[in-house]
Amino acid sequence: MLAVNMQTSATQIPIVLRDQIALVSGASGGLGGAIATALSERGVRLCLVGRNLGKLAGLRSQLLGNSGHVYNRSTDLTKEEEIETLRDFVERQFGRLDILVHCAGAIEHGKLASTPISSMDRQYLANVRGPLMLTQAVMPLLRKPCGQVIFINSSLGITTRAATGYFAATQHAFKALADTLREEVNTEGVRVTSIFTGRTATPRIQSLHATENRPYQPELLLQPADVASVVVNALSLPWSAEVTNITIRPMRKSSGP
Repeated sequence: MLAVNMQTSATQIPIVLRDQIALVSGASGGLGGAIATALSERGVRLCLVGRNLGKLAGLRSQLLGNSGHVYNRSTDLTKEEEIETLRDFVERQFGRLDILVHCAGAIEHGKLASTPISSMDRQYLANVRGPLMLTQAVMPLLRKPCGQVIFINSSLGITTRAATGYFAATQHAFKALADTLREEVNTEGVRVTSIFTGRTATPRIQSLHATENRPYQPELLLQPADVASVVVNALSLPWSAEVTNITIRPMRKSSGP
C-alpha cells in the first residue's frame, strides 16, 4: 500500500477570529448589532460605531461577557471630522485593524418624479460618501499586516424597482466602491466582500414598512442572525480563498425588496 503524506498549507487553515480587531459601523442598528454579537462570541475585540450612544452602551454591556475589549464610539459618518477622530481612536487603542464592517446607512423610498432631491443627498452622504471616507481613513491600519472589509449591501444594489430609485442608486454605487477597492487592495493582502441582503427583520425595515403602509411580518423576513452567520463564515475563510459577492434572501417570500 502506498502511503501519501499530504501537508496543508497555512493559507488553507480557517482563520481564527479570536483577538482580532473589528470596527462595526451601524452597530446601534439591528443588523450591525447582530454582526457585532456574532463576532464577540468568537472573541473578537470590537469598536462599536453608531449614532445612538444609548443603544451602543446597551450592546456593549451585553457583549462584555464575551470579551473585555468592547469600545463604543458615537460617530456620524457623514461628518469628516468625526471619522478622523474615530480613526485616531482605533490607531491609539489598537494600533491596527483586522476587520472593517460597513453596516451603517440610510434608506428612503419614493418615486423619482416627485421625491425631493434632498432625499438623494441624505442617502448619498450616509450610504456612499461616509463609508468611502471611513475606508480611506482606516485603510493604512487594515494593511498591518492584512485585513478584511465587509460591505453590507442590499438586494437593490444589484437590481431596482419602482419607488426605490434613490436608494438603489446609492447601493449600486456602494457595490462599485467594494468592487474597485477589491481590485486595488487584493495584492496587498486585503479581502473585500459584498453581502446583498433581502429585507431583514430590523427596526429600520419595520419603520420602512410603516411609511409604506404595509404590514410588518418579521417572520417572513431574514433574521439579523442569519446575515451575521454569513459574515462570520466569510471572514473565517482560509487565506487561499476570497468570497467576493454573497446574496442572501428570505426563504419565505414577502412582497417588496
